[in-house]
Amino acid sequence: MGDLNSVNPAAHQPSPGECPIHYVLDTNVLIHDPTALLNFEEHHVILPITVLEELDKLKSGRKPLAADCRQAIREIDKLLGGAEPAEVETGVPIRRGEKAEPLGSLSILMIHAPDNLSLLTRKHNDNQILNDILYLQQQLPDQKVILVSKDLNIRLKARGCGIEAQDYQNDQLVSNIEDLNKGFHVFSGNFWERINDVETRHVAGKTLQIITRECLPKELFINQFIVDEEGFAARVLEIGETAVKLLHYDHNQLMSQEAWGLKPQDTYQALALALLLDPDIHIVNLTGAAGSGKTILALAAAIEMTLVQKLYRRIIATRSTQALDEDIGFLPGTETEKMEPWLGAITDNLEALHLGDENCAGSIDYVMSKVPLQFKSLNYIRGRSFQQSLIIIDESQNLTPHQIKTIVTRAGNGSKVICLGNLAQIDTPFLNATSSGLTYLTERFKHFEHGGNIQLQGVPRSKLAEYAEEHL
Repeated sequence: MGDLNSVNPAAHQPSPGECPIHYVLDTNVLIHDPTALLNFEEHHVILPITVLEELDKLKSGRKPLAADCRQAIREIDKLLGGAEPAEVETGVPIRRGEKAEPLGSLSILMIHAPDNLSLLTRKHNDNQILNDILYLQQQLPDQKVILVSKDLNIRLKARGCGIEAQDYQNDQLVSNIEDLNKGFHVFSGNFWERINDVETRHVAGKTLQIITRECLPKELFINQFIVDEEGFAARVLEIGETAVKLLHYDHNQLMSQEAWGLKPQDTYQALALALLLDPDIHIVNLTGAAGSGKTILALAAAIEMTLVQKLYRRIIATRSTQALDEDIGFLPGTETEKMEPWLGAITDNLEALHLGDENCAGSIDYVMSKVPLQFKSLNYIRGRSFQQSLIIIDESQNLTPHQIKTIVTRAGNGSKVICLGNLAQIDTPFLNATSSGLTYLTERFKHFEHGGNIQLQGVPRSKLAEYAEEHL
């Protein structure tokens, strides 16, 4: 394609106004969000040829990562269209819709830095990308060039080389995980001591209470719970400018809820069970430490609603871990047999639900014969549509925002999705608590009238687990 000195400087010059920034994208950004190219507004996006080569190597197979690579490649092809090679090198206008005016541009950095101008060894692709950015900076001394990567290590290396580097945060909705909606507000003392005026209604066996908006926290969402230290619990049903409608829960009834023989051990489990068993709630996110009861609550509620209440035709259980994505193809047997080792948490909790039975194995066999419990790999969920199904996504903190969108959109008519995860235990490279798909989903759905979430507290699993969670 020629030398960088032959690049048309006009392609890097903005129209009158502020000079656009040159954002060089790392491969992991496009895997994390295949549509990332559209999120840099009026600026210039550059893809090193090394990035295209890495996408090409990773695109094969049925792993979620491979599917994300293929979608990223399609997005690049859509934007470049029928552009001539010279245009691809200098920059093709980015259109965010067929009739939209172009905003920003995309180009491919086709050449590598010469050996005599390479600061780092060219043995690794990351070093190759950094060398090419350094060379690009030499060719554009008066313009700002920024590396965008989800990989902290390459960002550190970039800064050591004098290259400005940033994380890709377009889908990161909270900067501090402590700001994430927990699903409840806790009032100290007695809640009613703060309330001067309340209107109580009894509708279809439910107690509804309307109180003034100013008595509640400024940040309030549909289906959040209001609890106090003396046993009061209510759920937000409607939020008006001056008043809020609450669904009041009797404490004894709340704690005596039961799903397939399982009763909540604390208030927060009781609130979670109320969401899980509500047929008008179509998606529930349960977060919390290991052993806080996420999986056993979800499984008990799923069996109750499928086997007893007949609200769903089947239960679909899935999860994502790095090992699962890499190894499932090499395990013997059917898809269900391949998935069983990775969904041990489901079967372990199914056993825990029946430990008190005279014949635990017989009880489990009975449930498995009566309930169509299907283990599905994330690799095979794309493109499917599940009707009247209850979908449990375990370890969902390991999913990217793009991946969790792909799964949740598989829910068809009459289906319910339950996402389980511990944001303190993320195994996926380039993800953290604030960029996890579970965090993204929780934040995006906080205004959804048919969705709810609860951050479970404590570790009811055992005294040992509780101590380990706090001290290890």
